[in-house]
Amino acid sequence: MSRHTLSVLVENKPGVLTRVAGLFARRAFNIHSLAVGPTEHDEISRITVVVDVDELPLEQVTKQLNKLINIIKIVELEPDASVQRELLLVKVRADMSIRSHVLEVVDLFRAHVVDVATDAVTIEATGNGAKLDALLAALEPFGVREIVQSGTVAIGRGSRSITDRALERVSRPA
Repeated sequence: MSRHTLSVLVENKPGVLTRVAGLFARRAFNIHSLAVGPTEHDEISRITVVVDVDELPLEQVTKQLNKLINIIKIVELEPDASVQRELLLVKVRADMSIRSHVLEVVDLFRAHVVDVATDAVTIEATGNGAKLDALLAALEPFGVREIVQSGTVAIGRGSRSITDRALERVSRPA
């Protein structure tokens, strides 16, 4: 099995996410990451789903997704042709005796301290999964207290927008 990132444009209506996730669940595919958010058009949302699956079943699922009501467009985003990021918030033990060491790690990974307490700091980092895993490994010796990590969000490289292309297709007269 290999990991695939799909960008799914959907009408911004209740129940769409349930139908999309349900399709993957019925096929017994493990969703590695799922992120949903608005686009530059109020009536359209984008679902970014990262799934572990072989090529042929992925093609079948894509065809089934296209049949669902409220699905506008589906694009597989190849890692080389897209920018893919995750957000990580991590709370780390950092009393005064080790705080400078923690801050060195934060700087090394181009992360940011977003909250400071007397015995801990909360760090925000964005990047691909490998970068965030490396940051967590570097912070582990200090004592990780809490982790919150988003799903992957991704966008194709270059000037073309899948949202605009999808709207052109939808608005063409039949």
